[in-house]
Amino acid sequence: MAERDPGPVHRAVVTVAGRGTRMLPATRGLRKELLPLFYRGGDGAPALAPVVHLVVQSLASAGVRDFTLVLGPDGPQIRRYFSRTPPSIRDGPPGDGPGTKEVQRLFDSLSTLTFHWAQQPVPRGFGDAVLRAERSLRGNPFLLHAADAILWEPRPGRLPRLMEEVRVREGASVVLLVRRVRDPRRYGVVQASRGLRRDGQRILLVGDMVEKPSRPVSPWAATALYACGPELLGALRRERSPGGTRELEVTDGIRRILREGGKVLAIPLRPEDGQWLSVGSPEGYLRALRRTYYWSRRPPS
Repeated sequence: MAERDPGPVHRAVVTVAGRGTRMLPATRGLRKELLPLFYRGGDGAPALAPVVHLVVQSLASAGVRDFTLVLGPDGPQIRRYFSRTPPSIRDGPPGDGPGTKEVQRLFDSLSTLTFHWAQQPVPRGFGDAVLRAERSLRGNPFLLHAADAILWEPRPGRLPRLMEEVRVREGASVVLLVRRVRDPRRYGVVQASRGLRRDGQRILLVGDMVEKPSRPVSPWAATALYACGPELLGALRRERSPGGTRELEVTDGIRRILREGGKVLAIPLRPEDGQWLSVGSPEGYLRALRRTYYWSRRPPS
């Protein structure tokens, strides 16, 4: 098969609609996607920014310029945060202290991006949230990322770009980023063969995927980062129950693609590629805080 030029990745869907029940009572007043993590500030010192902001910046490093954020019922918190005139700048105290300058620097980094908003009024699964973004995607391929976790990379944007390049070059409908975990029962688990190796990167051919299996067939758990062709949206539509009354997962769409003869690939996350950090549980959030603080203090390579 002749290779096609994938070009830049222009679009992304970021889901910000989860309930955050494992982080209660903190998430009664603040969405888990707005919990802060550390990053290296403009003056080289550790600074704090919400997880969703760091997710958007990571995808922007991969070339994304058009974002659809899928919001839950308390979505106005997120819309206010990404306002072009954020209250923390417009209504804050006078002065030009380091905090104010850092806020301005963060929002300057978003000035070239376009945001669309979609609503998931009832939390009915990750796959249902993705379908809510269909109108703004207009049939184009996209990167998909949940906003309650981040991919920290030494070279920001490398893996998302690679995932899209592999998707186009290999004619796949979806490329997943997977990681080896000790207890896969809490995740979507892929059954995969050895697949191929391109430019030193291992690529797995996915044969099946099961959501939270009681008896996992492999240690490969999906992260919440995907490179997707528009075929995923069609598969999710066909999997949606009448009236959309049951939860719909991305796993359902991927299994439908596989049953219909489509191709799904997975790229294993290696230690040298970066780390996947979730804020979906108290223990995960503590680990993410510690690691991002350590990374934010390291001199740039």
